[in-house]
Amino acid sequence: MNSRQRKPCLLGAAAGDVIGSIREWHAVDSYDFELFTLASKFTDDTVMTVAVADAFLNIKDLTQTLLQYGRDYPNRGYGGMFSDWLEGDVQEPYNSFGNGSAMRASAAGWVGEDFETVLNAAKRSAEVTHNHPEGIKGAQSAALAILMARKGNSKDAIREEIEKRFGYDLQRSLVEIRPGYKWDVTCQGSVPESIIAFLESTDFESAVRNAIWLGGDADTMAAIAGPIAEAFYGGVPDQIAEKVKTILDPRMVLVLEEFGKKYMWDLKPGE
Repeated sequence: MNSRQRKPCLLGAAAGDVIGSIREWHAVDSYDFELFTLASKFTDDTVMTVAVADAFLNIKDLTQTLLQYGRDYPNRGYGGMFSDWLEGDVQEPYNSFGNGSAMRASAAGWVGEDFETVLNAAKRSAEVTHNHPEGIKGAQSAALAILMARKGNSKDAIREEIEKRFGYDLQRSLVEIRPGYKWDVTCQGSVPESIIAFLESTDFESAVRNAIWLGGDADTMAAIAGPIAEAFYGGVPDQIAEKVKTILDPRMVLVLEEFGKKYMWDLKPGE
């Protein structure tokens, strides 16, 4: 297995979200777009990622933690059904297969050392709202890719396992996908493409660029590809990480750093 140095901060999803935040409704014409502008911000993707991390880190009820974070950070681009869930008197899952389950699943990829533990954690994080089989599958595939990436598995091994276990077609190339690709917020219509964005990357930044370049649900897809790349390449580059931290609420940064200290240990050479 490859040896990679881990930076103790779960920033991959937040970085992808912030970089993609201004691209969701404005597809890029060039691959070499500016990563950050004055309008860059964190969206619901980061809010829910931090909520799940907080729940796992501090052994909190997932439903109540997602609810609290959603209400503490309103107007962050929540989907209609999720907004109704936040505002409702009773919080029950609503059979969603939206990609929100996958974008908030990155913490699940770090809380266990085996497939069963990680897949169960991803399922738990998803089914609070996204209890449709496709919603659960999206979360599990993203988390499993993170587990395999941080364990030093090759991209070919990750591709093969995700295809075999979840039935996603990961043989397509970004060049083949992009011409006919449209904005799609379903797991089945965006999670495979987000994983391909990672598979075709050469580093963290290119994984995020790949996901955004496709021209779909940019922030969410980058928030799915980013954490896999973070695990595979050994963290988020310092320049990107520090910029993202200045955009996030300090409370969020603290949760992500504490999560990293507990779960994202360094791999020593030879492991």
